[in-house]
Amino acid sequence: MRGLPQRLINTPDIEIWPAGLLKAHGNHDARAIARARHVLRRKRDGRYLAADLPEGLLPLVWQLRQEPGLNAALEAMASDVMHRRAGLEHVRTLPLERLHERLDLLGLMEDAYATRTGLSLVAEPDWLAFAGFDRYRRPLWLHNDAARAWAHMRDGAMRDGVLLEAISGYRSHDYQLGIFERKRARGLSVDEILNVNAAPGFSEHHSGLALDIGTPGEPPAEESFEHTGAFAWLRAHANEYGFHMSYPRENPYGIVYEPWHWAWRGHGATVA
Repeated sequence: MRGLPQRLINTPDIEIWPAGLLKAHGNHDARAIARARHVLRRKRDGRYLAADLPEGLLPLVWQLRQEPGLNAALEAMASDVMHRRAGLEHVRTLPLERLHERLDLLGLMEDAYATRTGLSLVAEPDWLAFAGFDRYRRPLWLHNDAARAWAHMRDGAMRDGVLLEAISGYRSHDYQLGIFERKRARGLSVDEILNVNAAPGFSEHHSGLALDIGTPGEPPAEESFEHTGAFAWLRAHANEYGFHMSYPRENPYGIVYEPWHWAWRGHGATVA
């Protein structure tokens, strides 16, 4: 497996990370991660569950075998190894059953929301490609096709003297649910949160095909980005790489204008 590009193996409950891209939470984790090939990480809260060592799986939590989704994660890790050895790069999507349950707990009527906004549920990919680091030196994960296109677009902009920075890429359903849970804990209603955040499961970021883009010296995810040379370059050239701005002014979804949010739709894609 040495020399192959790094990837995030994705399951409904657990992510399997390349160990070298994770920071240790303590001395015990540090020793394990230093020797590990992969680390199993709980999606809900980011807790490290186990280290995949050459001699076998090392638990990093008590009662690892009772962890929800563990068997599915181990099967996915073994399947990924076989697929990569066979040169198979097909990206599949994860089931949505758990998302339906979580939306019900939020009291969010997904059919009504989908009808009102025109947005559709977005499934997560079963693996994501490492696309470098974002502005904050966090690993940037994208769908394999979007990762390749982002690399080409960033290089193309650089040749024209424009520096594009990734602000964020893939976000899991659990990440989006966490945003809602934290804001509800501060006293906001679900309707108030929906004014600025897409409902969990309805964000383009779940697909790994979308990323928020910035440029040095400009605050992230602000409308002022439209006045930068980076935005002017994107308006002129992003479609050459298959990227399109998802939420222009007066977009049909009722989402606020987001000049920083671009999604890969492939070459020749039409934009509503």
